[in-house]
Amino acid sequence: MPCDTQRRPNQTFDQRKAEVRTAIARLSVLLANGQAKAIVSRATGSVAFRGWAEGETARVTDACAYRIVMATGSALAKQAIAKAEMLAGRTVDRAALTNGWHSHDGGETFHKGH
Repeated sequence: MPCDTQRRPNQTFDQRKAEVRTAIARLSVLLANGQAKAIVSRATGSVAFRGWAEGETARVTDACAYRIVMATGSALAKQAIAKAEMLAGRTVDRAALTNGWHSHDGGETFHKGH
């Protein structure tokens, strides 16, 4: 997974994997409690998470977080994402995620790459 490769200097791969797992577990809890909200772009189908604080993300992108939550997250977290898709009137577009569409402001605006 690409977010596993964003290591700090002197951080081992196993330490990074644990850091990512902790961040995603926290996001799943926040989504399940309603403290974080998934936002799906109507225009591009990309996803962002509002309420997942900068210090909690562990440098994990919203796209990577989405992939991991959908693969291993709780049913309540997946349900929160499904609700966001329903509100947007479209599903998350994996091609948009692959092409780098993302948000820096919790889903207010989306743009492609850097």
